[in-house]
Amino acid sequence: MQPKRVFHNPHNFCAKRFRCKRTNVCGKILICDAHCASCIKCNQVCDAFIKEQCCRLDKAPYVCNGCPKPKSRCTVPHKYAYDARFAQRKYEELRTASRAGVNLSRHDALKMDAIVTPLITQGQSPYAIVTNHPELGVSVKTLYNYIDQGVLLSRNIDLKRKPRFKPRKHTKRGVRDREAFIGRAYADFQALAPGRFFEMDTVLSAKGSNKCILTFYIPETGLFLGRLLNRCTEGAVKAAIDRMEQALGTYRFPTVFGVCLTDRGSEFGDPDKLETGVNGTQRMSVYYCDPMRSGQKGGIEETHTLLRMILPKGTVFTHLTQWDVRKCADHINSYPRERLQGQTPCQLSLKKFGPETLRALQLKCIEPDDVTLTPKLLK
Repeated sequence: MQPKRVFHNPHNFCAKRFRCKRTNVCGKILICDAHCASCIKCNQVCDAFIKEQCCRLDKAPYVCNGCPKPKSRCTVPHKYAYDARFAQRKYEELRTASRAGVNLSRHDALKMDAIVTPLITQGQSPYAIVTNHPELGVSVKTLYNYIDQGVLLSRNIDLKRKPRFKPRKHTKRGVRDREAFIGRAYADFQALAPGRFFEMDTVLSAKGSNKCILTFYIPETGLFLGRLLNRCTEGAVKAAIDRMEQALGTYRFPTVFGVCLTDRGSEFGDPDKLETGVNGTQRMSVYYCDPMRSGQKGGIEETHTLLRMILPKGTVFTHLTQWDVRKCADHINSYPRERLQGQTPCQLSLKKFGPETLRALQLKCIEPDDVTLTPKLLK
């Protein structure tokens, strides 16, 4: 903070200024009879100058926060205030800057390169080099990073397998609010051990369309459903489930879709709204798989392979309609499964839920010889 000006006392920071009676300390103006405490040159020329200090700044936390004295009456030249947001921002900047770049001196880099580059030329992998030379003091991942960043003379092209790998796609589609997982983790789902549940996921379009397919899978009968969404958002998912609840009815919906197991995509980031029905009552319970563990809902992932036979990867959903998605679901549900002892999900669902439920979900069975699981189905 800037020093505060005091009336008739411009920047005089002497602790004795209120009781000082000295005059003409500078000796330049002989006829000056004013007190030196009111002069702007007092602090520079007076040999008895003692800088004013505050006792609050002599002990922790060394800031002016919480001082009972009004700031307008405080004459201490330098004030220190703690701002939590500013301190957090400075900490994050320091943390990021300290971890940026390469933690290696030029001498150490040349010493490491003298060991690594000849062995890479001989066809050895970074893992073998780090294992045989612990004096390098780096991990396998760090050595790969040094080669990728050009710190060493070796390049990615000199490695045997890395040039064949495509760069991974990093997407930021996860749920941001971590409080949504409290009481809804996969461990909580296992502790509940529901007899009947369904799995939920989304199938995205290729670049060129924002549409996606919201998919449902009931492991008990193998039934598969799909709803076309114009946008892959929380609101679009909730609207699709609301329409399904209205079609089935408030009392029949929980008997089919009572417990939900899904992944941590951003479109499922508001479980409270998904669990709340149209009339404000709880219609289902939502649980999330662990990160990077899509196999925990392997039933719907396996069914997606059948859907991808009709809609291969790279397909743009621009001209896709709900009628097309429903047609795909009918043919997938009419395909016999070995897990169901040769029965089709449609046949088993008719026995479990009845024809009224399938009619409300707009599903129908297809003759075995008419089932098509190729792109020709939608052409």
